[in-house]
Amino acid sequence: MKKITTFDEHLEKQYGKKGSKRREKFEADSLAFRLGEMLREERKKAKLTQEQLAEKTGTKKSYISRIEAGKSDIQLSTLYRIIELGLQKEITISII
Repeated sequence: MKKITTFDEHLEKQYGKKGSKRREKFEADSLAFRLGEMLREERKKAKLTQEQLAEKTGTKKSYISRIEAGKSDIQLSTLYRIIELGLQKEITISII
């Protein structure tokens, strides 16, 4: 049995090689979870409830809840509204 030495090796063993369907699903789910956690943190720093954030951004509380739980795919325009209008923060997108 090969000893795993890196996180990438662990991911490959658990979810397959990059580009495989299982690995791509894991990567997408992971990104949704991380984004949800960041938004929840910023909402709490702004002392807003999910309902208040939803009102400020023209969405519903249940949608904010799903995003924070990593259970919803979010459009870029909605992300912009939540961050810039709701949380009054700036968003920068980089392609590396």
